[in-house]
Amino acid sequence: MDRSSRQPDRQPDDAFAGEAEEEPSPRAARALWWGSAALVLAVLGTSVLVAGAEHVGRLPAAVALVLVQVGALRWVARAPAAVLAATAAAGLAVWALLPAVTLTGALLAAQVALCVLSAIRPRRESARALAAMCLPAPLSFAAGGPAGLAVYLLTVILAWTAGQWRRAQRARTRSETRRAVVEERARIAREVHDVVAHTLSVMVVQAGAADDVFTRQPEQARQALRAIESGARSALGELRLLLRAFGPEAAEEGSGELRQPGPSLARLDALADTVRATGMTVHVDRDGTTDGLPAAVDLAAYRIVQEALTNTLRHASGADEVRVRVAAEGECVTVTVVDNGRTPQGRSGTQGTGRGLLGMRERARLVGGSLRTGPLPGGGFEVAARLPVERVS
Repeated sequence: MDRSSRQPDRQPDDAFAGEAEEEPSPRAARALWWGSAALVLAVLGTSVLVAGAEHVGRLPAAVALVLVQVGALRWVARAPAAVLAATAAAGLAVWALLPAVTLTGALLAAQVALCVLSAIRPRRESARALAAMCLPAPLSFAAGGPAGLAVYLLTVILAWTAGQWRRAQRARTRSETRRAVVEERARIAREVHDVVAHTLSVMVVQAGAADDVFTRQPEQARQALRAIESGARSALGELRLLLRAFGPEAAEEGSGELRQPGPSLARLDALADTVRATGMTVHVDRDGTTDGLPAAVDLAAYRIVQEALTNTLRHASGADEVRVRVAAEGECVTVTVVDNGRTPQGRSGTQGTGRGLLGMRERARLVGGSLRTGPLPGGGFEVAARLPVERVS
């Protein structure tokens, strides 16, 4: 099984571990191939045809070597080092056949491979590749003098530097994403802790009440015990969700901050009123009853609606109306928030890495649910969450 087939099975935290090699997606790899192939054909292919006009006998071999380089670039995202070696050898052969083609132009495909290798492989490996690409520098000096040497070294170093810039940009994005996820997880952990602590506090009170009336009012004691049983089931459900969602690193959160239990869908109208106060028209539709939901699911649904409304106020250009729909459908709750704004470029993708979207996705994942976001064909932006209702038996 190759690395691309294993990648989807990685846990979210694994994606941030270390400075592992990162291959482009299949779509990006295809785009890279088509772009680099077009560049090599346009620049090197044209140079070979022009230079080969004076050496007709060598022209077919030179064209074949150009096509070999173009074909090798098909695998540049998977094996950039091998492609670099192949294209460098073919490029040197082209230059040997047609000296009128500059060495810089003949090694254009190799420079593309060096850029990709610099972007997706460890720096030590890319530095060795850069040193190897500098080895033909004396040939460029012999053919073009100091100017030829300077141009060759400049293009090789620029190719390597461009790859390093892309690598640093990707590492910075991973770091920011990791920080946002860790912060959101810590906040969610505190909220779920508050919910569980509240449930246990109620159980303690009920146990004390049952003990007080156990002999004089046994029926009231039974009611208290039933309430304790219900509370215990709810607390077990919250602990189950928490332990499933977080690894050992969640234990490092120990601020000891005392907070009130988080809001729920029962306060959705109050939340909508705060948004209406800004002049936004908010429609709230309910389908089915949300009473008796597990506290973590109730809180996650509320926070997703809250964040979606906040995003509408902050990012939905021209939006003056938003519709919120909460539906309890069997063993799941669906939450949909749709606005009528014009979607800016920053919100056009469904895989955004803004903290708002990350927070909503993390909340949905915590309770075993899923989140879908994206622009609508007729305009506006949609946030749709599906949260399963797991009951502890």
